[in-house]
Amino acid sequence: MGWMSGKKVLVTGLANERSLAFAIAQQLVAEEATIALTYQGEALKDRVGKLAETLETRLVLPCDVGQDAEVDQLFATLRREWGGLDGLVHAIAFAEKSDLEGPYSNVSRRGFLLAMDIGAYSFTALARGAAPLMEGRGGSMLTLTYFGAEKVIPNYNIMGVTKAALEASVRYLANDFGPAGIRVNAISAGPIKTLSARGVRDFNDMLTHVAGKAPLRRNITSEDVGSTGMFLLSDRSAGITGEILHVDCGYNIMGM
Repeated sequence: MGWMSGKKVLVTGLANERSLAFAIAQQLVAEEATIALTYQGEALKDRVGKLAETLETRLVLPCDVGQDAEVDQLFATLRREWGGLDGLVHAIAFAEKSDLEGPYSNVSRRGFLLAMDIGAYSFTALARGAAPLMEGRGGSMLTLTYFGAEKVIPNYNIMGVTKAALEASVRYLANDFGPAGIRVNAISAGPIKTLSARGVRDFNDMLTHVAGKAPLRRNITSEDVGSTGMFLLSDRSAGITGEILHVDCGYNIMGM
């Protein structure tokens, strides 16, 4: 019997096979979880649908996290289809490319609000919708962050500020939902080549630097994140909540 046998998990933000969300979903399925996926807009429907076939799941639902009505409809559908929910994976972020270049102080008001809405508030919105379905089930919520929330990373800019808000949300949501037995955590993943990483200028230089300085002398793999995500969503991590768990080959501990 797998670690996630009998568990039902919603996975959001899956874009392609290189997504960290896909790596987590693969591990969940390998451990016998039943998963549902979301997509934003018709342009991504077919792409996510093909990934769903790979993951052997039939439940692929639309959800634009910038629209409250779509978030509400998502959880209404899950309640009808499943009756309850055991896990939530939030792997959603967005920033205008122009806001990831030059000094952070150049960020526009519109760019700031957009990044915060999609990258930080969306986790709170999804958590609020998921919590009623998790009551009495010992549910677990998981989001993805990055070291740029803690330290200045060149060209990360508004995404660093957004991730800082996201990490604070993890702690507050953990406190909100803890009395119901619901846990909330985040993985702070080291740099890895994903679709979102392409928007960060000089990203390859970042990979080289981290591999040279991290205690394990390598960059992370998607499997590193996938297995850790599965652990945090499983009952094996029942005493862990409100944590930002670094999966970065130890890079965050280094001073120089």
